[in-house]
Amino acid sequence: MTRHARNCTAGAVYTYHEKKKDAANSGFGTTSRRIGKDSVKSFDCCSLTLQPCRNPVITKDGYLFDKEAILTYIISKKNEHSRKMKEYEKQVKQDEEEETAKANAEEQKKLDKFISTEKNIVSNKAVIPTVEQPSTSGAISNVSLGKRKELPSFWVPSQTPAAKISRIEKPDSKIYCPVSNKPLKAKDLIEVKFTLVKDPADKKSLIAKENRYMCAVTHDILNNSVPCAVLKPTGDVVTIECIDKIIRKDMIHPLTSEKLSESDIIPLQRGGTGFATTNEKLEAKEQKPCLQV
Repeated sequence: MTRHARNCTAGAVYTYHEKKKDAANSGFGTTSRRIGKDSVKSFDCCSLTLQPCRNPVITKDGYLFDKEAILTYIISKKNEHSRKMKEYEKQVKQDEEEETAKANAEEQKKLDKFISTEKNIVSNKAVIPTVEQPSTSGAISNVSLGKRKELPSFWVPSQTPAAKISRIEKPDSKIYCPVSNKPLKAKDLIEVKFTLVKDPADKKSLIAKENRYMCAVTHDILNNSVPCAVLKPTGDVVTIECIDKIIRKDMIHPLTSEKLSESDIIPLQRGGTGFATTNEKLEAKEQKPCLQV
C-alpha cells in the first residue's frame, strides 16, 4: 500500500476520493445535483410562464397553460407561418420568372444561330475562322483559347461568382405544442376549474397559500405529490385516487351525473418534488472537461 502526500504525487495510485476532491477544487468534471422543490414547476402553473394560471386551460395531452399565454403563442406562430409563406411564395415566383427567362434566352439563342447561318449562306465572302494559338512558353494560361469570359476572376469583385440564397422549404401550417411538440389547435383547449380550499382562518393571498386547491369530490388537498386529472365535460380537477375508487366504477360524473368515457379523463401533467421522481427528470448534469491522469 503506497502512502500519499497532500498533492497526490507520492505514489502511482490515484484514488476515487482524491480524484473527486481535486475535481471539486478545480471546478472541472461532471457536476450532478438534485433539483430542489423551488426549481420544479407546480402542478397549477402555466407551462409557458411558469406562474400560477389565472385562466387555466389544458391540452388533450394534459399540459396546463394560461389561456392568455397559449393564445398569444398560437397567434405568434400563425403570424410567423404567414411571414414564411410570403417568402416561400416570393421564391416560387422568382423561380418561375427565372425559368421563363431561361426559356426565352434559349429561344433567342436558337433564333440568333439561325440568323447567323442564313447570313453565312447569303454572304459571298468566305469567312476564315481564326484560332488563337496557345502560348509557346510551355505554360497553359487560364485565359487562352477564348476562355477569358468563361472563367471568372476571383480577385475582381465584378467578376466574382455570387453565392445563391439558400432554398426555403414550404412552411408547415400546423402549430405544435411547446411542451409535447404535438399538433395544437385553439378549439381543442379545455377550460380547467380548480376548487379553492375554503379555510376562513387563512387570510393570505392565493399565490402565497401553500394549499390553494382541493379535489372537487373528496376535498383532498392538491399538490405536486398528488396525481390529478381533469374531467373534460366540466373541467373539474379531481385526484387519480378518486377516479380509481369512485368514478371508474360506474363512469358517471359525481357532480353532474353525466356519463363519462375514458377520453373524458385527462391526467394532469405535473412536476416532481425534490425527493421523488414523477414524470420529470430531477437531476441536472453540467458537462465540464474531466481531469486526465
